[in-house]
Amino acid sequence: MPKILYCRCAFAQVVPQATKDAVLERLCASGTSFETVADLCEMAARRDERLTGLLDSDEPVKIAACYPRAVKWLFHNAGVPFPADDPDRIEVLNMREQTADAIADALIDQP
Repeated sequence: MPKILYCRCAFAQVVPQATKDAVLERLCASGTSFETVADLCEMAARRDERLTGLLDSDEPVKIAACYPRAVKWLFHNAGVPFPADDPDRIEVLNMREQTADAIADALIDQP
């Protein structure tokens, strides 16, 4: 089961509110374990150690946030190596462009 990080994008507010709300609602209703953060950009700016903890094992990780290239550089700027060349290891779901259903389906482990 992959680790899931869900970003609320609270400060930049570039992700549509309806998308954020729908994805969060589906995650909560699913019973799937996940971590939610107020704002991934702010975490990276503060070099929050939870970013390192998220990627410090070989477990797969799914991140619901923004553009994959932006997420990659947020981790890079925070000093956290980002295994972007391994699609089986990490998946970034883009809440700015993908539908809430597509993101939730990708996050939630379907039986």
